[in-house]
Amino acid sequence: MSGLLTTRRLDVRVGTTTVCSELRLEIAAGTCWGILGRSGIGKTTLLHTLAGLRPPDGGEVLWRGRRLDRWPRRELARGLGVVIQHDDYPFPITVRDAVLAGRHPHLHRWQAEQAEDLESARAALQAAGLPGLEARPADSLSGGERRRLALAPLLAQDPQLALLDEPANHLDPGQQLAVVDLLRRRFGAADRALVVVLHDVNLALRCCTHLLLLFGNGAARSGEAASLATATTLGELYGHPMAPVSADGRPGFLPR
Repeated sequence: MSGLLTTRRLDVRVGTTTVCSELRLEIAAGTCWGILGRSGIGKTTLLHTLAGLRPPDGGEVLWRGRRLDRWPRRELARGLGVVIQHDDYPFPITVRDAVLAGRHPHLHRWQAEQAEDLESARAALQAAGLPGLEARPADSLSGGERRRLALAPLLAQDPQLALLDEPANHLDPGQQLAVVDLLRRRFGAADRALVVVLHDVNLALRCCTHLLLLFGNGAARSGEAASLATATTLGELYGHPMAPVSADGRPGFLPR
């Protein structure tokens, strides 16, 4: 395998549930991957494993051909960025400082942020739809604003591969589309890649070139979205019949 992030016979378990068994996956530059499956079957746990936030239960995860645990964390963080669902701020912090945390992998120990770091933070807030809020306490933002703020450190970090857990959760439809379109533009470039956990198959089809489907019993299917996204396969995935639909030439699916 020659992808940015690869797995070798990866096993992931949550209690007695097997999320995946001997999974072989290659996240190549220029691809956007959506992880889909029913609620509670371990999509978040798998994403955390791919990000190196928890060890595999078997097999290996490799970044550029080397196991994650063999990379210095700061060096790994320059190329691999993660956004988890947590968006609480238990300590007082301004919006600007929350975003500047994304620049820490690029700084030397004890080095203060430079002018280019401040500009990266400003541009990230602009891209996330939060311009002019730099001085606001992060915990004073609305729920939707916090979800968009969670993206801004990743944009400022500017990694080659981004892994995100439900980035459009709790957003209205227009903001959901804005988020997935932003991610596709930023990480769909030829030298970058994206892995995103989503509940909405139609959002996944809007931004993802490839899908990883988790069926809850250790079985998984991966490949190009156009070939995997069928009514039969998605019906099996979600345990409910799905009907194909189309809007403005975009394929989609609705429960029957």
